[in-house]
Amino acid sequence: MMGVLKWSVRIHKWVALIVGIQIMLWIAGGLVMSAIPIEQVRGEHKIAATESLAASPADLLALEQVTDQHEIGAISEAVLGQVLGAPVWRLKSADGETFVIDASSGDRLDPVSETLARRIAETDYSGTGSLVSVLSVANPPSEYGRPGPVWRAVFDDSDATTLYIDPATADVRARRSSTWRFYDFFWKLHVMDYDDGADFNHPLLITAAGAAIFVAMSGLVLLIIKMRRSLIAWRRRRAA
Repeated sequence: MMGVLKWSVRIHKWVALIVGIQIMLWIAGGLVMSAIPIEQVRGEHKIAATESLAASPADLLALEQVTDQHEIGAISEAVLGQVLGAPVWRLKSADGETFVIDASSGDRLDPVSETLARRIAETDYSGTGSLVSVLSVANPPSEYGRPGPVWRAVFDDSDATTLYIDPATADVRARRSSTWRFYDFFWKLHVMDYDDGADFNHPLLITAAGAAIFVAMSGLVLLIIKMRRSLIAWRRRRAA
């Protein structure tokens, strides 16, 4: 019995030492994620206010006119949106090609030019910094979370705000900053996915969580055994 208890204590200590490091990282990650407002992480506080699109149908080109003008035989999706406050048709053809077309003039806006990307970035941003670079990136960093190409617009504010603009849709697809990167670093440690932080159902995390439960349960059992032995020894001393 003593031998089993001795080995149980040793196993408990070694597993606790290994898992304890990850438990500390889980706690640190939880602290960071609870202390920083998610709106600040997403950069929502630096998004310029925009008015909802309100266009007269008489001023818009009909969908049929647009498809005829650009020789689009069949479409699977058509959405009326806006770019820089102007109405646009966002179309997807039956073969998957996307179009962004000015709903007033019929001009095709995609792929987005550097000039348009710059205007989109400056219009979207409401911070105190200035736009310092707009660069077309074929293979964007993992923080973008999508394949390229993409326009990367960088501002010189204290948070190094970076906007990623999709050249195919003229949308701001991602907003990144130093705050986001700091948060993302602890998120990856928290979910133990050190690549892109997107997978939190992988075997490593499940194993670590199971080991943490084992440490907690075994520690509780060992504590009960130790308390029982201490109680018995105390009663014997008292009886003597």
